[in-house]
Amino acid sequence: MYGMGDETLAAQREPKIKTAAVNLYYGAFRALGDITFDIPARAITAIIGPSGCGKSTLLRLFNRMNDLIPGVKVEGGVFLNGRPVYGRDADVVALRRKIGMVFQKPNVFPASIYDNIVIGPRHHGVKNKRALQEIAARSLSQVALWDEVKDILHKPGQSLATGQQQRLCIARALAVEPEVLLMDESCSALDPESTMKIEELMAELAKKYTIIIVTHNMEQAARISDMAAFMMIDENKTGRLHEYSETSEMFINPKDKLTEDYITGRFG
Repeated sequence: MYGMGDETLAAQREPKIKTAAVNLYYGAFRALGDITFDIPARAITAIIGPSGCGKSTLLRLFNRMNDLIPGVKVEGGVFLNGRPVYGRDADVVALRRKIGMVFQKPNVFPASIYDNIVIGPRHHGVKNKRALQEIAARSLSQVALWDEVKDILHKPGQSLATGQQQRLCIARALAVEPEVLLMDESCSALDPESTMKIEELMAELAKKYTIIIVTHNMEQAARISDMAAFMMIDENKTGRLHEYSETSEMFINPKDKLTEDYITGRFG
C-alpha cells in the first residue's frame, strides 16, 4: 500500500471518480443517502460494511448498472474524469466501456475462450482478425492466463476451472481497454490459491487502472486496498458512507468505534 505521510492518497491525486451528495431510490425507498467521496486514480479502493448496507448498489452506481432495475432514481452528482455520469447527454454504452465490471461468480459466456474475449471489441467495431487476435493475446496475458489457454482458445470458456473462469472474465473486461474496473465480491467463490492469484493480479492492474472492489473479507481489504470506504445503514435502512480513509489508517487508527468494531469482527 502507498505510504503518503500526512496527506492521503485521495488528496495527492486527481480523483478518477467523484460523488457529490448522491441519493439513490428504489421507488420511495432511499437505498443510498448523501454519498460524497473522491476515488483516486490507479489505486484499489475497497468498499466494506455489513450485508445490506448498499455496497453493491454503490458499486453499480458508477457504471449505471442500477438503471436496469425498474423504479431507480438517482439524485446528486457522479463524475468520471470530471464529466457527469448521469448527465442528460451521457452515453451509457461508452460509459460501460470505460468502466468494466466483474461479478461475484464467473459469468463466462457459452462460447469459446477466444470469443469470450473478443465479443466486446467486436461490438465496438473491431473487425480485423489480426487485431482481434492481438487483443485476445494481450488481455489474456494481462491476467496471466495466456500461457494456460493459448493452445485451447477454441474450447468453451465454461470448461475452465472456476479460478481461470474468473480471470477470463477480468480479461474480457480489459479487452475493451477500460479506465476503471469494478469487482463485486469477485473472490468469494474461489479457493485460496485462486484468490491469491486474483489479488496479485489486482495489485498489478492497479498500476494502470482504477480498481474498486466490494468485499466482506477484512483480511483481503487490508492486504490489497489503498483506500477503504466503510458503509453502514441508518435507522431508515439507508446506506451511508460512515468512514473513508487510507486503508492503513482505517485499520490501525479508525476514527469511529463503529468502524473499529466492524473491522475487528465484533459485528457484521
